Amino acid sequence: MRIGVIGTGRIGTIHARTLSRHREVGSLILTDADGARAQELAHRLGETAAPGVDEIFKWGVDAVVITTATSAHAELIGRAARSGLPVFCEKPIALDLPGTLQAIAEVETAGTILQMGFQRRFDAGYTGAREAVRSGRLGRLHTVRALTSDQAPPPAEWLPLSGGLYRDTLIHDFDILRWVTGHEIVDVYAAGSDAGPPMFRAAGDVDTAAAVLTLDDGTLATATATRLNGAGYDVRMELAGELDQVVVGLDDRTPIASTEPTGPPAADKPWTGFLERFGPAYEAELAAFIEVVRGERANPCDGREALQALRVAEACEVSRRERRAVRLAELPGGTSAAVF
Repeated sequence: MRIGVIGTGRIGTIHARTLSRHREVGSLILTDADGARAQELAHRLGETAAPGVDEIFKWGVDAVVITTATSAHAELIGRAARSGLPVFCEKPIALDLPGTLQAIAEVETAGTILQMGFQRRFDAGYTGAREAVRSGRLGRLHTVRALTSDQAPPPAEWLPLSGGLYRDTLIHDFDILRWVTGHEIVDVYAAGSDAGPPMFRAAGDVDTAAAVLTLDDGTLATATATRLNGAGYDVRMELAGELDQVVVGLDDRTPIASTEPTGPPAADKPWTGFLERFGPAYEAELAAFIEVVRGERANPCDGREALQALRVAEACEVSRRERRAVRLAELPGGTSAAVF
């Protein structure tokens, strides 16, 4: 199998390394807006660099992996669909609902494959939580608490391109909440704070956010995120039911300290970022993509799934801006094709 990788930044480099080692992948063609960066990575991996995106399609590939800036995702997804090529794309499809819906329509019209990069679906902890919920171990689920906390903020120049904290970061929590529980989010109430570094205010973004979400069975959930968690990278999900409760992301590297006399000690080596924390999950999602392309399994996270997570993020942005509860039914694209 020959795969084209479009984008060789941080996550593109990780994906290229993973694919280069995969037994079913014979070769890669790499390209990037920074041609020297693509050339350097291709040299290190023993793969081929292309001068641009056009060559990816002209030279012939069996599938495409898109890890460019978000602004290019929808166009590249559409181009691959029109070329009859299966696509793996980092989230989100686009930074708005119209662009997302258009790209999905192109894929569905062409009858091709689009798998989205929500890697938490391949993490052992979240998989265990899903099994605990589905098996009935927790009893009736009544409360879910999700959080994503970055140790340090991203570069200031990147913030205006990110889509904001809800679309860039909390979208993962929204997706995994649906996947773990098997229920849709029906309404949200969100707030955000830009009291940190001025670069967030300059970008029209917030550095810390919180949302209260109601699921379609009445379960209540909270989701919080921040760019300024100096203790380390912290991603957790707590699920509480009438019979039991479980937590994802609590281990000897969780960057939290107890104030109780007999509590566990602070982590000696706390997580520093998402690439480290979710390394195995990133590898597993690409292995799944190759299986999907080979017809060996169903798509674990298609474009419709990504759309639903973006709708929740969009609802949170409306809620924050207008200071009101927002029902998901207010937003377009509500027909779900969830993989539950």
